[in-house]
Amino acid sequence: MSRKLLHHGFRAFTALCALLACSILGWLIFAIARRGWPAISWQFFTEQIRLVGASGGIFYNLIGTGILLLTAFITSSPMALSLALLHGVYLREGRWKRALETLLYVINGMPSIVCGIFGLIVFVQFLGWGKSWLSGGFLLGIIMLPTVTVALMERIASLPVRYVEAATGLGLRQSQIIWSIILPQSLSGLVTGSLLGLARAAGEIAPIMFTATIFAGATIPHGVKESPVLSLPYHIFILAQDSFDPSVGAKVWGTALVMIGLVFVLSLIALPARLKMHEEAHHD
Repeated sequence: MSRKLLHHGFRAFTALCALLACSILGWLIFAIARRGWPAISWQFFTEQIRLVGASGGIFYNLIGTGILLLTAFITSSPMALSLALLHGVYLREGRWKRALETLLYVINGMPSIVCGIFGLIVFVQFLGWGKSWLSGGFLLGIIMLPTVTVALMERIASLPVRYVEAATGLGLRQSQIIWSIILPQSLSGLVTGSLLGLARAAGEIAPIMFTATIFAGATIPHGVKESPVLSLPYHIFILAQDSFDPSVGAKVWGTALVMIGLVFVLSLIALPARLKMHEEAHHD
């Protein structure tokens, strides 16, 4: 009886904690939406920044954020796919698999400011890319790499063994098995991990602050080196820190609302793919 009571008590406590967390999150989103909605308009999305953020919109900030996220996706996908195949196909000993998993967890837990300094030293200075969309996008790709890789590793691990055994019995080589069986079946893991990683990368400030973004004066980049872009998170950071104008305050809340909407959309798109992946793994 005491064990059953403890079990129900623990379930009630976890449900209460989840309800509390969701309530706080809902309150924060409501507060941001209430303050930011008055700034939302067609001009807000189609005009560039003017008067140090007091006027204009976030058009080039949206463009710059999209360029950074697209570069991050293109950068992280092949690296994540290679690491996931290394973990699930080529590594036989458990200690090497654990070492790779530990490395991914270390990268995932690295503070953003440390990642930004790393990008500044390696990409901006050592490689000579300067502050550019390429430096920032490549760095964001490294930051989201653990999320994409772990999602792919989970999907590869959930593939039925009989698929590989049947392909082996037909005489397919390992490379053919990878291209014909593992990669097509792992596509949902790549999509899910990429969307979740992009949702995190969209809100990063420190990495792109050191490597890719400026506050004003940039439009669409016309080169690779020394081609900074505008971005949504850095726009929010600068306006919130340096301006006390009420009209600028509305722009800050409006930009924050757009950021939340972007992250929400990416996470929402990833949810069905994630659920489908778990359903397929359970069914198999």
